[in-house]
Amino acid sequence: MLKFVKGPLESIEGVAIYPIISLLIFFIFFTALFWWVITAKKDYIKNVSSIPLELEDEEVPNLSKTDLP
Repeated sequence: MLKFVKGPLESIEGVAIYPIISLLIFFIFFTALFWWVITAKKDYIKNVSSIPLELEDEEVPNLSKTDLP
């Protein structure tokens, strides 16, 4: 199966740059994400992690059986 992918790609000049670019994008993205996680303020992380748990009663819609389709 690899020959079906590798064969046509060998005829394209400069195709070897695309895997290098992909690897660089992958590496830069996860390095930046790691840096953001390490340098994030602990108060911000604590605040964001508790967002789903802080729902007020007014924010939750009161659905009855007649409201459902």
